[in-house]
Amino acid sequence: MTASVLMPLIVLLSSLVPAVLIFLLPADRHWLRGAMSLGGATLKLAIVAIMLWGVFHEQTYRLTIPFLPGLPLTLHADALSMFLITLSALLWLFTTIYAIGYLDNAPHRRRFFGFFSLCVSATVGIALAGDLLTFLVFYELLTLTTYPLVAHRGSAKALQAARTYLTYTLGGGAVLLLATVWLYHVAGTLAFREQGFLNGLVAEQGPTLTVIFFLLIAGFGVKAALVPLHGWLPKAMVAPAPVSALLHAVAVVKAGAFGIVRVVSDVYGIETSDQMGLLLPLTLAASFTIVYGSVRALAQDDLKRRLAYSTVSQVSYIALGLSLGSPIAALGGIVHLVHQGVMKITLFFCAGNLAESAGIYRVSQMRGIGRRMPWTMAAFTVAAFGMIGIPPLAGFVSKWHLGVGAAAANQGWVIAVLVTSGLLNAAYFLPIIHTAWFAVENSVNGKSDDHKDAAEAKWPLLAPALFTAALSMIIGLFATADASPLTWATLIMRREFGL
Repeated sequence: MTASVLMPLIVLLSSLVPAVLIFLLPADRHWLRGAMSLGGATLKLAIVAIMLWGVFHEQTYRLTIPFLPGLPLTLHADALSMFLITLSALLWLFTTIYAIGYLDNAPHRRRFFGFFSLCVSATVGIALAGDLLTFLVFYELLTLTTYPLVAHRGSAKALQAARTYLTYTLGGGAVLLLATVWLYHVAGTLAFREQGFLNGLVAEQGPTLTVIFFLLIAGFGVKAALVPLHGWLPKAMVAPAPVSALLHAVAVVKAGAFGIVRVVSDVYGIETSDQMGLLLPLTLAASFTIVYGSVRALAQDDLKRRLAYSTVSQVSYIALGLSLGSPIAALGGIVHLVHQGVMKITLFFCAGNLAESAGIYRVSQMRGIGRRMPWTMAAFTVAAFGMIGIPPLAGFVSKWHLGVGAAAANQGWVIAVLVTSGLLNAAYFLPIIHTAWFAVENSVNGKSDDHKDAAEAKWPLLAPALFTAALSMIIGLFATADASPLTWATLIMRREFGL
């Protein structure tokens, strides 16, 4: 095999092989299980770095696996796929470190880390999918491998949340299957292509392609948590913190958003979608979701549920950027794929630290906790400021390009949506920060009711949060650097718009 074939295979196997070995290991081999997880994550990141360099210099990485007659599974690395796979590889490494510390002495660790690695394998397959069929196969594998993670605690609440998750996502998968089969019947191909592959069929098959488009968006919109398809996400917060981080920043929600990006950019093409009048309904759906998620977040006292509704809102920035038909707005949407992931995983790491170290699950319990857990709350504060869009953090870079792109597309009302969202973000994050740093602790006999024994989180939990918080600052401060997410997103947009 040549390097162009080996690289996609190795990056897939780097998490798949550890998953199989973890299931085969005796349950008490904790150190070996951790070593396998960390070794696989490190190898994956190294291979991804090599592939990034190659794709930048237009080297081809492609692997085909026989599947259906005339329809093999295809793994293909392009600029867009490398964007998601780099995010997943980097954050998987730090989530693995976090999970090892978080689940220390917890039961069922073999099951957790086995499915955890399988989940990452499915995400890699989604990122590298060279056509819609391959995407669909790995997309459904992601559903099946994340279900045990949501249900991991085994409580009645966890099992109910997992069933809700499975109902939503399998329903979305069925819609995707219908749309994929129909599209193949109409177009005769499912292969992703920069600027799309349906332009020549619009005149003859326009109405049919319109229906297929909205079926695809609905199918992917379940995992992307577009309203009203978002109901599973807040309920899934019963899962352990590493799973919540994985759902929101790396895997499930990002898979849905990435699917919408692929449909708009590499199936229909952004310009063709705009000419067909398909983008305005997507703009409206994304805008409503952005505002709705923020409003619902305001009312949540449970910290993880507040972060979940924040995700409902923030992930729709990605669809919004693609839907405006403007290269600048699309750039903002694409780069938010990474920026939101880095900021949101920081927030969930911190939420897990508060729960594990101080028994804090609610915003109302956080009075003065910043003085007892200063490093955790410092990381939380940085990520929250980024989500609000305060410069020069990563979130500001995304929102700036979205706003400028909306103006360039003559969609001034979208700027109003972005401003409203920013104000709502501040309304549900700033009270948390004020309560943690400045509020006086409730006390009885000089001791806090909520966290009298609280201490800073241990380093396996704290280090990943500090790293990702710092990263959200660095990619905002150095947004124009050669290796920044914004620079890579610019490369993607040049190829998608043929600039």
